[in-house]
Parts: sequence; C-alpha cells; structure tokens
Amino acid sequence: MSAPTRLLFGTDGIRGVVGRPPMTAETAMSLGRALTVLLKEEKRLGRRPKIVVGKDTRLSGDMLAGAVSAGVMSQGGDVYLAETLPTPGLANLTASTRADAGLVISASHNPYQDNGLKIFDGQGYKLPDETEARLESLMADPRLASETPPADSVGRAFQVRDAVGRYVVSLKNAFPKTMDLEGLTIVLDCANGAAYRSAPAVFEELGAQVHVLGDRPDGYNINLGVGSLHPEVCAQKVLEFRADLGVALDGDADRAILLDHRGQVVDGDQIMFLCAWHLKKKELLAHNAIAATVMSNMGLELALEKEGIKLLRTSVGDRYVAERLRQEGLNFGGEKSGHLIFLDHATTGDGALAALQTLAIMKTTGLPLRDLAARMTLFPQILLNVPVARPIVTAKSPVVTQKEALLKERLGRKGRVLLRPSGTEPVVRVMVEGENEALIKALAQDLAETVAAAGADQTLEAV
Repeated sequence: MSAPTRLLFGTDGIRGVVGRPPMTAETAMSLGRALTVLLKEEKRLGRRPKIVVGKDTRLSGDMLAGAVSAGVMSQGGDVYLAETLPTPGLANLTASTRADAGLVISASHNPYQDNGLKIFDGQGYKLPDETEARLESLMADPRLASETPPADSVGRAFQVRDAVGRYVVSLKNAFPKTMDLEGLTIVLDCANGAAYRSAPAVFEELGAQVHVLGDRPDGYNINLGVGSLHPEVCAQKVLEFRADLGVALDGDADRAILLDHRGQVVDGDQIMFLCAWHLKKKELLAHNAIAATVMSNMGLELALEKEGIKLLRTSVGDRYVAERLRQEGLNFGGEKSGHLIFLDHATTGDGALAALQTLAIMKTTGLPLRDLAARMTLFPQILLNVPVARPIVTAKSPVVTQKEALLKERLGRKGRVLLRPSGTEPVVRVMVEGENEALIKALAQDLAETVAAAGADQTLEAV
C-alpha cells in the first residue's frame, strides 16, 4: 500500500524558512487547531486535550510556540509549555506527564532561519503518515477557524516545571546503575542548541570530566560552525584535552556524531553494530534483530550476520525505524546519521543516550572506541545529490529506472544501488556501495549523469 499524500509534512514534520510558507505563524496556529480537533475526534476524551509544547534555541521558537498554543487553546485544548528542551526530552515529557500529544519546534541541524514542527503521540512516538495526512486535511478545512468552542470553553496555558531536570534524571537512569564515568574525559559540543543545559549536566553528574563547546545560544548561532555538522571543531578539542570521547550533537540533540580519542569520526553504523553486539552479549537484544534504514552500509549487515543478528531495513527517517521496531517487537535500531533508538529507554533518537550507551561499552570492555569500532568493516560507499526540479518524477522516469536496474545487475550480491528522491530538498540522492571503490565511483557518476539528464527533460510527465 502506498503512503498517503502529504504536502506539508516531510520526512520529519513540517519544515521551512521562517516567514515563508509553510513555516509561518498561520501554519503553526492552524496545526495547533487541527491537532486539538483530531485528539477530540479520535480519543473522545471527555475533557480538554492536553498538549505539551517545547522548542530549541532558535529566535523564531517563541513566535511559533505562541501561535501553536493559540491554535490549541482556541479549540479548547490545554497547553503545557516546556522550557528549551531536546526533541527526545520533549518526547519523554509527553509520555511522563500523561499528555495526549507533544509538539516540538525545531529544525534539527538546519540554520537558525529555518524551523520545524514535529508531533508526538501520547506515548512519545512520532506520528505515522496516515495521521499526518489527516492533520493536513483538517488544516485545509475552512471550518476549522470558524467553528470554535464558546468563550467559557477555551483552553489554558501552563508552565511545566523543571522539564530539563526531569530529562536529565531519565538519561542517568538509562546508564548502568553499577557504573559511573569517573576517570573519563569527554568533549561535548552542544551546537548552541536544545541540549546546552541538559547534556553537560548528565555527563558531569555521572562523574566525567567534561569540556563543553557550543553552550552559549543566542537565537542565531544554533549549528553555526559547531555541532554535528562541524565535527572537526570537536575533534580539535579532543586532541587538545586528550579526551577519551568526543560527542557532537545537532541542534535538537536527537542524534550525535561520536569521535574516538584520535579525533576521528566513528561512523554511525559502527556505533549501531557495537550497541547491538553488546546488547546481544548481555542477552538484552530482543529477537536478536535490529532495524536500520536503506542507507546503512552493507558492512553493518555482514558484521551483524556474523554475530547472529538480523538486520531489518526501513525507509529513511528515524520514525520509520521506530515503527518497525514496534511492529516486530524489537528494542534497538537507528540510522547511520547517528539517530539511535533504544526503545527500552526512549521512544525516539537521542544523541546523549547514544553516547552514554557507547561509554558503557567502553567502560565494560576497557577498550577505546577506536578498537571497538574496528570490529566492523565498512564497504566503500558513494553518495551524490543530484539537483532536479521534480525529484519524484525524475526518479521514476523510465530512463533512470532502467539505468538503476542495469547497475544493480552488474554489482549483483557484491554491492548495492539506491536511488531516492529527497523529502526535504529538490534533489535525487544517488548511493552506490560495494567492494571495489573505483568501480562504484564510476557507477555512481554514471547514474548521477542519467538522473541529471532526466531531470532536465521537460517532457517527463508528472507521476
């Protein structure tokens, strides 16, 4: 069955440049209204819907939070406003306060000019495509703004006290009770984002010596020259302080880039393998299987197979990983980009939690991350972004699909070809991996040129 059509929601919520559709106060207010109406219709609560709202450090966060809140209250819902909080912290807060939904205002690793709106259900999980499509339908309904409750039934706004402290406690509780971080030195880059208070507190309270970067947000500097997009900044400090680990978070702290003591980035797939291997060793890996997206390296699949662990592939997006985990009764999975989901402790990707689990493995084995990462060998992988006006149409054009099929046949079981229209940019993403790096470079370039030519062909019919 094909996914329902969504025009506003992309891979991870609604996102865009602030002040331009769809990222306007009007959109945020309309979403607040629609979410409240949907909760009333689907849950039949018999009370006011309860919605938790949080944000990262962007300048526009307050404006959008105010607009969302106004929309919720105008339809008779109550808003619980959290302080600046990472996306996984908002998901945790939504579930722990028994709210009906949570909404976080963040554009993750994007610059401050962008922002986004992401929604969680009452259990702290991101919404499925079908629910997002239903929300879009409600937002487009002209009756939404006119059919509102009477004056005595509008909602109210409340402040959530110590949301950061609650999140810090939840992270510490996810770390082994018999273990601490005494004797370890960590460089922590908070990207001037949502984790600038929570992440340092966690690692310091567990006993690590922590050197913090990117913890001076001013509304404009989120992700600016720091964080997961610029691991070289963290790497320099790792070498300077002779640290055991570098942790570079993104703006909403739902993922992390980890660096070993040499300042070298360790691939997200390698971290995923280590965590799966360690969980299986402790007999804590449900069904001896994990879920990862189609972007994860073949090397991960082969390394897991040797350990008796099955890999289930999903579409790109950590919410699709979470959905598959729940469907299959699994408890761990993630994306090579650093979104790791430990369902025993959290409902979505969490950069600080991923770093803590990696540190627990380092403490248990007594080995540095460099040596642990060497347990898995990555296949060469080429990723190319091809700008085109109509990514979906181009990717499905006969000339492109034929070329893709030919390359898959040529690689056989010794490689993979993946062609994917982006859900966030006007590009088609080309990925080729295999044992022979020179060959896959040539094949990737060949496919990218075919995609570019097809994208320039104005005679292609819309799909």
